Amino acid sequence: MSLVSVENISVGYGAVRVLRDVSLSVEPGEIITIVGPNGSGKTTLLRALIGAVAPVSGKIVRSAGLRIGYVPQKLHIDPTLPLTVKRFLRLPSGASRAAIEQALDRSGVPDLSDRQMAGLSGGQMQRVLLARALIGRPNLLLLDEATQGLDQPGSAAFYRQIEDVRRETGCAIVMISHELHVVMSASDRVICLNGHVCCQGTPETVSAAPEYQALFGSGTGGALALYRHDHDHAHDETCAHDHVHDHPSNSTETEAAE
Repeated sequence: MSLVSVENISVGYGAVRVLRDVSLSVEPGEIITIVGPNGSGKTTLLRALIGAVAPVSGKIVRSAGLRIGYVPQKLHIDPTLPLTVKRFLRLPSGASRAAIEQALDRSGVPDLSDRQMAGLSGGQMQRVLLARALIGRPNLLLLDEATQGLDQPGSAAFYRQIEDVRRETGCAIVMISHELHVVMSASDRVICLNGHVCCQGTPETVSAAPEYQALFGSGTGGALALYRHDHDHAHDETCAHDHVHDHPSNSTETEAAE
């Protein structure tokens, strides 16, 4: 049985229709990567999956007892606020020490428990946000451009951590990527979104699809580069491009307005 079934949903804000007749399903244990241009409705789709925004038509069916974890693009912490990682992870549900330690370990940062949140690097912050999402033992993990702002090695390491989380916990993962040419080889499906589902399938299938090439061109042959577990070197031949730094300056504002 699908964890989530999205059936012909349309979502709008006022008179603006952001998503139109979108259908997809999320199966247990699979990884789905969503790509699309600015304003394509990627964040809105995640908000609909969470239940933060209601479709104006169509429906979303969630399996009974579905537990969802969410990792945002970023989180601003007041630098004057004395808040340790351990205390942050206890908010608001009062997680146990054991649960916090397990979540930090699964996120690859087991030694950050007593660090101040305001003093974390960008990569450390995203790992802590991942840990917070994992505390509730989700069977569906949603990531909204969780590597935005990280450098290339940081992004590669975070992607590998996500693969490890899926392998260790069995949870399904739906992640938005703005890094059009950096899609994990572990992705079972890539969905290309532009207000509607343009195409979907394996990374290789989507990269060759006319709909994908019409949106993003074929400057790199339309190919989606793949991170794999054996890509442990920062200068791996398929990851040597600097696309991970090539985010339009208004990307956050555009997605936030969706």
